[in-house]
Amino acid sequence: MNRAVRLVAEPVAESAQSQVSVHRDHASGYHFVAAPPHAVPDLWHEYISGAVRAYRHFGVEAALEYERVCTGESTALFHAALDARGVVVGGLRAQGPYRRAEESHALREWTTPEETDRIRRMIEARIPAGVIEAKAAWVAEELPHRRELTLALAQMGARFMDLLDVRFMMATAADSVLELWETCGGVVDNRIPATPYPDARYRTRLMWWDRRRIRAPHFATVGETPVPPRGEDSR
Repeated sequence: MNRAVRLVAEPVAESAQSQVSVHRDHASGYHFVAAPPHAVPDLWHEYISGAVRAYRHFGVEAALEYERVCTGESTALFHAALDARGVVVGGLRAQGPYRRAEESHALREWTTPEETDRIRRMIEARIPAGVIEAKAAWVAEELPHRRELTLALAQMGARFMDLLDVRFMMATAADSVLELWETCGGVVDNRIPATPYPDARYRTRLMWWDRRRIRAPHFATVGETPVPPRGEDSR
């Protein structure tokens, strides 16, 4: 049985907010598994280890803050892309929904008080409607249909808002990938200037998604396993 399909047939850990689900992107031929890290720990560790390798290739692995995020506690959901062998070949994760602006990593990527104060106010204004942050996107090199997979990954990122039932998503992205994120509804916030993060080779911009203004991407749903709520954490 395909590994992605098998995952939704297995028992998973309890979660208050989400479920394990599997989708297939016909354009690229890859499967995507969406889950909270504790529900599929092996898959999570494959994803985050792959992110380290991908970021290290460009000398920016420090931006992952691996020691802080490797446990999965700060990640609400992640998407892992699996090839036909069941190997994780890409993914991204979501933090939130935020309760305070200081939870956002973006506040550490900009350094001037004026810019960080403006970003803080933007986040605080969106918190009542729900705001999450997409982080640690990567796709392995030299894959068949890599371009299609990269586009599918961006579209799966937009699904975080549906899966976590929030209106807004934010992300910080280098100039080289802005057009990619714009294909799935991301809008560059031109009120915030670019920042040289994670180092001077990059011009990183702030982007926003509004769930009410974008059309959700369509993927073939292979299966899903609802995860029962836990006591007072359910909503």
